[in-house]
Amino acid sequence: MVQMQLGKAGLSENFIETLRKSFKRHENIKIALLKTCSRDREEIEGIAKEICSKLGNEKQVFKYKILGFTIFLKRCKRK
Repeated sequence: MVQMQLGKAGLSENFIETLRKSFKRHENIKIALLKTCSRDREEIEGIAKEICSKLGNEKQVFKYKILGFTIFLKRCKRK
């Protein structure tokens, strides 16, 4: 499992591209949200949904789970 941190820069194109490259080798990624990013539960949910929508395509779908201030992403294949 790959571990990443999301800070005050937020969801940049660079961060999304790094996630794409990481998912080529791994199925699960753990993203820790730093205090400078967000401490609001609804905002964390929005960040997770935005990540999944930017990464997803016709062949792959991504699911997430939130525990505290950590987002766990999982790559799933579409049928």
